[in-house]
Amino acid sequence: MSIDYPADKTFGSSNIKLSTFQKIGFGSGDVAVNISMMSISLMATYFYTDIFGIKLEHMAFMFFIARFIDAFTDPLMGWITDKVNMNQGRYRPWFGIAAIPFGFSIYMLFMTPELSYQGKLIWAYATYIFNTLAFTVVTIPYISLIGVITDDPKERLSANGFRFVMAKVAVLFVTSTLTIMATYFGDGDKAAGFSSAMGIMAIISSLALIFCFFTTKERVHIQVESIPLKEQIKHLFANDQWRILASVCVAMMIGFLLRGSISFHYATYYLNITNELLFATFMSMWAVGGILASIVSTWLTKYYCKVDVFKYSMYLAALVGFIMFFVVEPNDIYLGIVFYFVLCFLSDLNTPIFWSSISEVVDYGELKVNKRVSGITFGSISFLQKLGMGIAGMMVGLLLSFFDYQPNQVQTNYTLTGISLMLTILPAIFFLITGLLVSKFVISNEYYNTVIRPKLA
Repeated sequence: MSIDYPADKTFGSSNIKLSTFQKIGFGSGDVAVNISMMSISLMATYFYTDIFGIKLEHMAFMFFIARFIDAFTDPLMGWITDKVNMNQGRYRPWFGIAAIPFGFSIYMLFMTPELSYQGKLIWAYATYIFNTLAFTVVTIPYISLIGVITDDPKERLSANGFRFVMAKVAVLFVTSTLTIMATYFGDGDKAAGFSSAMGIMAIISSLALIFCFFTTKERVHIQVESIPLKEQIKHLFANDQWRILASVCVAMMIGFLLRGSISFHYATYYLNITNELLFATFMSMWAVGGILASIVSTWLTKYYCKVDVFKYSMYLAALVGFIMFFVVEPNDIYLGIVFYFVLCFLSDLNTPIFWSSISEVVDYGELKVNKRVSGITFGSISFLQKLGMGIAGMMVGLLLSFFDYQPNQVQTNYTLTGISLMLTILPAIFFLITGLLVSKFVISNEYYNTVIRPKLA
């Protein structure tokens, strides 16, 4: 078996600039992705435990099974995008193909059919896996797209800045309106309300993908060479900077998703927020912090080393997480909102930097081993991202069980302490690990422009 890979014919020669409209079009793809990913990250645990009634251990195993499937489907999708070159390119055609099924998978995920417990379990597993597969078909091409719409690293960073601002706007929309829409449409029925609200989210997601398809263009021409899969994997692991970025991806995603997956429980039970507006305010802090973080990150990286910005933002996020555990007490709503905002802002400063670094890691690997393994690199990062999400989801399910969590009940002090620990200390540990790993990453903008770019020109 062999896999074809793309290599830029015009690398370093054209410095392709993107208009603001083109960057918005590129960013709209992440609007769709984040409606799915963040709906799951923020809402799935609460939805499955408190609304759909799935047992914690069954939910945890479901997250594990989905990531096991990803171990095969993500590299496969990377292989397909390398192998198949359609009239519109290698990557963007998939947005048009998968737009409707992707939206439908989001809607099905939050449907609540009247079934026996066994039937509910089968439905939950089937719809979650369907969403996972649809997510793969969209995200592997999408994260690869940045490498072919421009060859300029600054333009890639700028486009990713637009992308993540728009992604966080999508998250803000989900977190600030979902509970309000669910209340309005449900009229006292949480299950029906969530299903209707997510139907709207699904439509927006599909439209965003279609918009991305029509407003982007693959401008960097590529050539294809056949490399056996075994050799590609060997080259991938020979790339020391990929190994670092891969480890960063897993640790960072575990921290993000521990923090996000338990946020509904933290707001509901630990802070005891009953006011709908205050609840939406707390839940929107991830998005508000993320939007500001993307803007500030783009500004900071113009004046400071992007690796340092990444590293120190993780250290500060870890520090805030530890402080939050000891300072914010049960029912301390306003202080909890403030700390959650700061935690989200600091831990999201790295996001544009991380995603713009993947293409540069591919280029670094080409210099190191004299072979370019693009498709499997992007596929592996997507898998590792979802692996971190799956580990975090499984941890949340198991830890809630360990701390004796009872859905829709008044929680004990022991359980409340556990919920606080899961939103603060545990993510902080993974943010600290991420910062330590990033300190070993060498591909700054200066390194890329002085060492990598000239040699690939």
